[in-house]
Amino acid sequence: MRDRQRNGISVTGISGLDLARQTWDSMVADRVFGHAAELGFYFLFSLFPTLFCAGSILGLAARSAHQISDKLLEYLALVLPTAALGTVLNTFNETTAAASSGKLTFGSIAAIWSASIGISAIQDTLNVVFKLNDRRSYVVARVKAILITIVLTILVGAGLSAMFAGDFLAALADHALGDSLFATALAIAIRITAWTASGCIIALSFAVVYYWAPDWKERHWRWLTPGTMIGIAGWLLASFGLRVYLHFFNNYTMTYGSLGAVIILLTWFYISGLMLLLGAEIDKAIDDSIAEVQ
Repeated sequence: MRDRQRNGISVTGISGLDLARQTWDSMVADRVFGHAAELGFYFLFSLFPTLFCAGSILGLAARSAHQISDKLLEYLALVLPTAALGTVLNTFNETTAAASSGKLTFGSIAAIWSASIGISAIQDTLNVVFKLNDRRSYVVARVKAILITIVLTILVGAGLSAMFAGDFLAALADHALGDSLFATALAIAIRITAWTASGCIIALSFAVVYYWAPDWKERHWRWLTPGTMIGIAGWLLASFGLRVYLHFFNNYTMTYGSLGAVIILLTWFYISGLMLLLGAEIDKAIDDSIAEVQ
């Protein structure tokens, strides 16, 4: 892949209109919307084993620290549709209440294996997007998927920890400095720093997926690309838009009954997969444009 970069950010000369047109044509040709549905299913399949593992850990460690688990669930609620949050929380609470050492071991293995199935699907779809023939054997591809899963798990944990640490330090500053303008300013600065760090970790997660998941002949690490930025922004906006839509026009329960929450959750995962593939398509369109110029 040939590209021009400055300070880790791709620099391109393609116009926004041409980029949008090329990206759309490529998305249609690559059947991105169908692949996003496939990713959505695998993401849903991976969610509850992952919650089982998280619930087992918190069930052992957070019985005397319920505020920690509550805070982490609040962060999840920022992007997850409210109508589906109850189903997720119920599953989380059930696994936390039934946690034990044996279940912790089994849950961790099951979570990594199940989540790696989703990463395997990402490997296949990104190979389609970037027009790559996967030369890896099943075993090699699956081992890489498991390793990527572990890395992403660590990054997600780091992102959540950054947000939690920001809130904790901000509250500590308020308590130590009292009700003053300086304390308020310091608390705001701490939270902005923490959320910025969390955003950088999300961008790093995209970079890891784009770098390691496809079977590149030549790998070129890029910290931040237009596709990454648009993918993350699109994911946040789409998640917020879905929440707003469901707040005013939630017909899923009437249509699907008790399965409505699951359908909403699957829709959110579909959007998440679509934004991941959209970012890849944008980067591919930019790379093709640069290759033509060169």
